[in-house]
Amino acid sequence: MTPPVATVAQLAQLEAWVRHGWLREIDAALAAFLAREAPDAHPLLLLGAALASHQLGRGHAFLDLRAVLADAGETLALPPEEGDAPAADLPLGPAQVLAGIRLEDWRAALDHASLVGFGDSAGAGATPLVLAGDRLYLRRYWRYERTVDEAIAERLASPASLGTGGEARLHAVLSALFPPADDLFAPLDWQKVACALAARSRFAIVTGGPGTGKTTTVVRLLAVLQDLAMATGPKLRIRLAAPTGKAAARLNESIASAVANLLLARDAHGERVRAAIPTEVTTVHRLLGSRMDTRRFHHHARNPLPLDVLVLDEASMVDLEMMANVLEALPAHARLVLLGDKDQLASVEAGAVLGALCRRADGGHYTQATTDWLRAVTGEDVPGDMRDPRGQPLDQAVVKLRKSHRFTEGSGIRRLADAVNAGDAGALAALRADPPADLAFAELPMDGEALRQLVLEGAVDAVGAVPAARAGRPRRDAPLGFRHYLGVLRRRKPPAAADAAAMDGWARDVLDAFGAFRLLCAVRRGPAGVETLNAQVAAWLQAEGLVPADQGWYLGRPVMVIRNDYGLGLMNGDVGVTLAQPPAGGGRGDWTLRVAFARGDGGIRWVLPSRLQGVETAFAMTVHKSQGSEFAHAALLLPDRMNRVLTRELVYTAVTRASARLTVAGHLGLLEPAIARRLARTGGLLDAES
Repeated sequence: MTPPVATVAQLAQLEAWVRHGWLREIDAALAAFLAREAPDAHPLLLLGAALASHQLGRGHAFLDLRAVLADAGETLALPPEEGDAPAADLPLGPAQVLAGIRLEDWRAALDHASLVGFGDSAGAGATPLVLAGDRLYLRRYWRYERTVDEAIAERLASPASLGTGGEARLHAVLSALFPPADDLFAPLDWQKVACALAARSRFAIVTGGPGTGKTTTVVRLLAVLQDLAMATGPKLRIRLAAPTGKAAARLNESIASAVANLLLARDAHGERVRAAIPTEVTTVHRLLGSRMDTRRFHHHARNPLPLDVLVLDEASMVDLEMMANVLEALPAHARLVLLGDKDQLASVEAGAVLGALCRRADGGHYTQATTDWLRAVTGEDVPGDMRDPRGQPLDQAVVKLRKSHRFTEGSGIRRLADAVNAGDAGALAALRADPPADLAFAELPMDGEALRQLVLEGAVDAVGAVPAARAGRPRRDAPLGFRHYLGVLRRRKPPAAADAAAMDGWARDVLDAFGAFRLLCAVRRGPAGVETLNAQVAAWLQAEGLVPADQGWYLGRPVMVIRNDYGLGLMNGDVGVTLAQPPAGGGRGDWTLRVAFARGDGGIRWVLPSRLQGVETAFAMTVHKSQGSEFAHAALLLPDRMNRVLTRELVYTAVTRASARLTVAGHLGLLEPAIARRLARTGGLLDAES
C-alpha cells in the first residue's frame, strides 16, 4: 500500500532534521516503522512519536504536547543553538511545522487504537505509544513510571516494623548515637531526624549538599536498624550500592571509618551490631546481576534480591529505567533508602527521579502526627515553617540535611554553591570581585598560555595563584594540575620484579593523583568542549615530555568508559589510567600497556587496551559525566557563547565536585545567565495527572 502524500511529506521532514543533526536516526526510524505498520497513521502521530523519542534522548520521559505547542524551540531545543549552517539552508523547524495546530487537533490525531493507548485504559501497555493527559510516552517509559509510582506508594502505605520494644528502644538507640548537644539552643539535628523517619519506613530519602553528612547518617541508620533487629532476632541482610564504579569506590573509602567511629555500646551486643554493618559497596548493575546483550537482570520480581535493606547512594544519577528495575527486584518486606543531592544534574538517561521525589524537600511539609512522633523518639522539634497539615505520605519519608560539615562558613566553594543554588546574581558578583582563597575566576581563551598553565600546574597568573610544587605530597588546598599525577606515575613505578600487590598499589596511587584535578566542560564540541580540550591537553603534555604521545594508547593516558561493558565489569563513567606491567616473572623485556581501573571493593582491574572498545580520553569530561566524583581541584571551563545546557543545575554540580579548590575559567559573562536558568526535566512520578 502506497503511503499517503502527507505521510511521505512528514517522513521527509524528519529525514531532513536527521541530516542537519537535529534528530537522531532512531527518532526518524521509529516514525517510519509506525507508518509501515499503520499506513493510516496521521502525520501528527508520526511527528509526535519522533519527537517523543527525541525528548527521551534528551532525558525527558515523555513529550509534553502542550509545552511543545506553546514554545517548540525551548521545549525541544530545536533547532540546536550550536548549528553553523546559514539560515537559508535550514529546513522548517518544529515551531513552523506545528504553526496553527491546536492541542485538541494533536490529541485527535493520536486517536489510533493499534498505535496509541490511553494512560487510564486497560490496553495502554499493549501499544507502542501511550497518551496520559497531554503527555505522549514511549510505552516502555510509561511502564517504568507506573512501576516506580506504584512501588513507592505501596511502601509508603505500609510502614516498617520497629520490632520488639518499638519506639522506646528506637529512642534509646538514637540517644546513644546522637548524644545531646551542650548548647541548649543548638539547631535541630536533621541527621537524627533522618534516622528516625527512615527507621519506620520501607522507603526513605536522605538528601543534602556535599559534606552534609549523608554517609554518616546512613551508617547510623544501619546501626539503628541492626540494633532493633538483633535485640530479639537475626541480623538484617544489608547491601550498599551506587550507580557507577567510581561512586561505589568513593562510598567504600568513607564508610569503613564511619562504622569504626560509631558511638555504640562497647559490649558484646554493641560490637555485634558494628560487625553486622556492611562496608562493601557494589554497583547497581552488579547487584542486580547484569546479563550480557540484554537490558534484563538476573534479579527481578520473580527472583528478588536476597536482602532486607538496600542503600542506594548517588541516587541523582539513577535514571527512571534503573529505578524501576531496582524496585521490581526488591522483596516486599525490604527497606529502600536513597541518598543523594537533589540539586545536582539529573541522570544522563531519561528521568529526574531523585529531583522529582524531593521536589518538596526544602519545605519539609511534615504533618502534626509526624512532628509529634519525632518529638517523642528524638526529642527534636521540627520548626513551624517545616510543618504542613496537608503534608503528603512521601513528605514524611524525605529529609534534607542542611548543615555542611565539609566547608567552613567562609569557604568560597560553599558560598558559590549556595549562590548558584539560589540563583543569587548579587552573591555571585561579590565572590567574583573578592574571591576567597579556595576559589579562583579567570577570563581566558581556550588555546592560550594561561589555559596551558592551568592544565599543567593547576593555576594561572590571571587569578594570582601560585603553581603547585612538583614533588612530594602537595597540600590538600594547593592548586594541582596534570603534572602532579604524571609525576606520581613516574616516581612510584615499581621495579620489574615487583609483585601484584605492589603493582596494584602503584595503580591506586596514580588513580588517586589523577583524581586530584579535572577539567569540567559544559559542552562536548567547540573550543571549550571535551573533544577539543582532550586533544589540546594531550599535545601540551607531550610537548612538555610528560607523556610519550598524544594519540592512540600511551603511558599515562586517562580514559573514561562511555558504554557499559558487562563482560569486563566496567560501567559507563568508570575512569582508568593507562599504565604498564612487566613481563611475566619480572624478567627483562618491554612492559605491556594495561589500563588500571579502581574496583568497587578497593582492588584494581587491569585491562588490555585492545579489549576496551567504548572509551575516550578523559583529561576533560562533561559536568554530567563528573557526577559521583570528587576532585581536590576542579576547573569549570565555560564556552564562548550561551548554550541550553548551561543551567543552574549544571553549574551547581560542577562547583560541588571540588572539595578543596575550584577554578572557574573561560567566558565568565555566562555565569549569571546560566544560574538564572533552571533545568526542566519532564516526568510524571507521583503526579495525579499521570
